[in-house]
Amino acid sequence: METDSLLTRSVNGASGDYGSSSGTEHGGAPGSRRMSYSVAGCSFEGAADDENLYIQQAVVFIEDAIQYRSINHRVDGSSLRLYRWYYSRICQWGLGLTIAVVLLLAFVERPSSLSVSSDPRHRSPPWNPPCGLTESIEMVCLLIFSLDLAVKSYLIGWEEFRKSKWLIGYTVVISASIIDWVLSVSMVCDERLRVRRLLRPFFLLQNSSLMKKTLKCIKRTLPEIASVILLLALHLCLFTMIGMLLFAKTEDPNKNGEWELHFRNLPNSLTSLLVLLTTANNPDVMIPAYSLNRGYSIFFVTFSVIGTYCLMNLLTAIIYNQFRGYLLMSVQTSVIRRRLGIRAAFQVLSCQGARQATEERVHVDALLEVMSRVQMKSYYRAAITTEMRQYADVGYMDREQFRRIFDELDKDLIKEHPPLPQYNSPVLQKLQVIFSHYYLTILGNAVALVNVMCICTLLVLNSEKSTVERDNFIMEIINLCFILYYLFEMCVKIFAFGWRGYLSYRNNIFDGFLTILLLALQIMIYVTYRLPYSQWEPSSHGVLSLWEMVRLVNMLIVFRFLRIIPDIKLMALVASTLMDLVKNLRAFAGILVVVYYVFAVFGIWLFEGAITPPPEMSVHSNTSTENITSNFSMECGTYEQLGYWPNNFDDFAAAIMLLYDVMVVNNWQAFMDAYSRYTTDWAKIYFVCWWLTSSVMWVNLFVALILENFIYKWDRSHSCSVTDVERISYETSVQLMFKEHIQEPTEEELLCQLHQHPHLHLHWHQHLPAVVSQETATK
Repeated sequence: METDSLLTRSVNGASGDYGSSSGTEHGGAPGSRRMSYSVAGCSFEGAADDENLYIQQAVVFIEDAIQYRSINHRVDGSSLRLYRWYYSRICQWGLGLTIAVVLLLAFVERPSSLSVSSDPRHRSPPWNPPCGLTESIEMVCLLIFSLDLAVKSYLIGWEEFRKSKWLIGYTVVISASIIDWVLSVSMVCDERLRVRRLLRPFFLLQNSSLMKKTLKCIKRTLPEIASVILLLALHLCLFTMIGMLLFAKTEDPNKNGEWELHFRNLPNSLTSLLVLLTTANNPDVMIPAYSLNRGYSIFFVTFSVIGTYCLMNLLTAIIYNQFRGYLLMSVQTSVIRRRLGIRAAFQVLSCQGARQATEERVHVDALLEVMSRVQMKSYYRAAITTEMRQYADVGYMDREQFRRIFDELDKDLIKEHPPLPQYNSPVLQKLQVIFSHYYLTILGNAVALVNVMCICTLLVLNSEKSTVERDNFIMEIINLCFILYYLFEMCVKIFAFGWRGYLSYRNNIFDGFLTILLLALQIMIYVTYRLPYSQWEPSSHGVLSLWEMVRLVNMLIVFRFLRIIPDIKLMALVASTLMDLVKNLRAFAGILVVVYYVFAVFGIWLFEGAITPPPEMSVHSNTSTENITSNFSMECGTYEQLGYWPNNFDDFAAAIMLLYDVMVVNNWQAFMDAYSRYTTDWAKIYFVCWWLTSSVMWVNLFVALILENFIYKWDRSHSCSVTDVERISYETSVQLMFKEHIQEPTEEELLCQLHQHPHLHLHWHQHLPAVVSQETATK
């Protein structure tokens, strides 16, 4: 590997010795020897004698720190330009769009989901794309993924590529997909299985570092989850054997109801109690026995209390505790990456000024130039630049000062409302005080409540009337009065706060948008039908679209009542928690998409076309299913009797919906029973695996993160006023949630990480005592 030495010098002076930290290195094994390192110089692979290179390197390292990216990539000029181009917004959006396209192909490929209904009784033949259409799109996507792999591999180098299991897996998945694509085209798209469909979710996983970390957390949590699931299995097997002994077949057929329906054999008994664990068949499962003897209820109640209310909730507690610990470890890794990127940026910038100074420091002008090139949010740039100007007179910063100004990256935006406009007139000033008072908002909420109550009253009175019989005159007069008040409230708030001040409140934006929309809809109605009068009957015009607009007005008024949420502290806290989940649950949602995708593909492979309605039940799309009569007999509570025909595995969209129904566990035994009857009893394994994956594991992980998010917000807002809750929502992120529990890396740890950089070479001298492992000392 070619290395051009840019600079070699000793580090002395005001910046202090790097080895002064006395912290203990994590994972230090017995036999470690005490020593420390201080930086003596730096050199870079493929570097040129151009001081602009230092600026480029610092820019990239700071951008890596902002995005929590690894700095273990090439640092020569051409590689840095390629690196920044690769991580530019347009390239990342393009790659994300490519991943979305390749995943969405499953809805168009055979079996296509492009039909109005998924019910096989009256489903029209779906449109299937001609052979070569989706294959061409897929090949373009695979070529983009290949280019992505090539760029990533080049940027990190061969040594780092060999260590990356994700990139090796990326290579294998792309290769297998191309091979399967070639086989598909050679068979004229007539193949039964497309293996590459099962591999597509990998593209989504490998493109998200947060998703990888979440997956790693889930992987490490699995042993604890498995222990509780094993206990659940033991509980299930024990009660299954007891149930088979209690409800054995007797000579009296009138007493065999429980045996016949739920405990006929081992698979049937296991299934019945497993479904009872989810409460989906309660109390149906115990009614035959309970009708004979009330004492039998003890068996079922004991099973439910131990299994459903103890073990299942214990599983939630274990998942919350374990996953929180591993998520904290993941956040700790992200923080180390940020600190390492900042430390590397300081190192290269201090190398730039080495000829003019004997101390390790960074010139403020150089850092200002770096900040002008860094791609970052404007409020971060402004905050860091403001901190830098404190050192403008001195002209340079040492290591600690450099690190301190970049602590602004750990502070999320806290929204500040602009000052109120100034009026010279005493009358306007008094009006401004009145209209900016909190009581105006309370009055507006009361008026909105009255409006909703009026609509509710009219709906109750007119519930049995047709649209022609309803008194539309009263409805329109009421709507007009309330909308005019909403318009008045919006105008006086704009007067009191100014345009910028009014729009700085999110609830005002919500309120103002709906007010303008309501006003526009009412104007359109009155322009068409003139002003309302006592015999006003717009329905006589026969314009149904306007009637839909009238209904829309009422729905918007009801929806507008949500404006009260920010004004009730606990409600505002819950709402802000839900909003934060949208930001913090992207990784969870991505993994859920992957799991849904994989199980849907497996479901289509296993059960496509397995359930078909009897010929006498097939109807045309324009026939009402209520008018169908047939001699087809159906057992009560089964898939057929409940009319679950649209829930099937005949196409990808229907499979996704069926999996969702099973995840909700309401009547999920009907699906499991139907597919085991139409195929084989082994089909139950598929549904049990999906229940364990989705309802037991993922839902509990979802609950764990909701708890963590809500507890964090509750602790912070417990002593806050209502208006402060809105500020807290701007500060919540996964990193900030664990900020108090994160251990900052020591200088010694950062230098050891820099020492191991494959392309950034630092020379070391033994110095003050510290604990370093024998392996690091050998390197």
